[in-house]
Amino acid sequence: MLRRPSYLEILETSKEIEKHVNELLDMDVIRNIGHNKIVEVTTPVLTTWNYGKSRLCGDFRALNSYTKADRYPTKDTPCSRQIGKIQLHH
Repeated sequence: MLRRPSYLEILETSKEIEKHVNELLDMDVIRNIGHNKIVEVTTPVLTTWNYGKSRLCGDFRALNSYTKADRYPTKDTPCSRQIGKIQLHH
């Protein structure tokens, strides 16, 4: 079972997380898994900016402990080595 204790959160944050989750459910971006609603694959984390908007993020560290490492990694190609050298300018 992938149950993690929740981070401490205040009521406003909890309501905001619920709002984001419901929006994503309505848009079919995410879905409930199985009939057991206590199964959580990730811990939701709310990131809030100074101008009042917020973004829902997921903390997948717990899930990583249940997954197996890639036994067949992709081959290192010249293209993949170049990607690490790209610098983005805003």
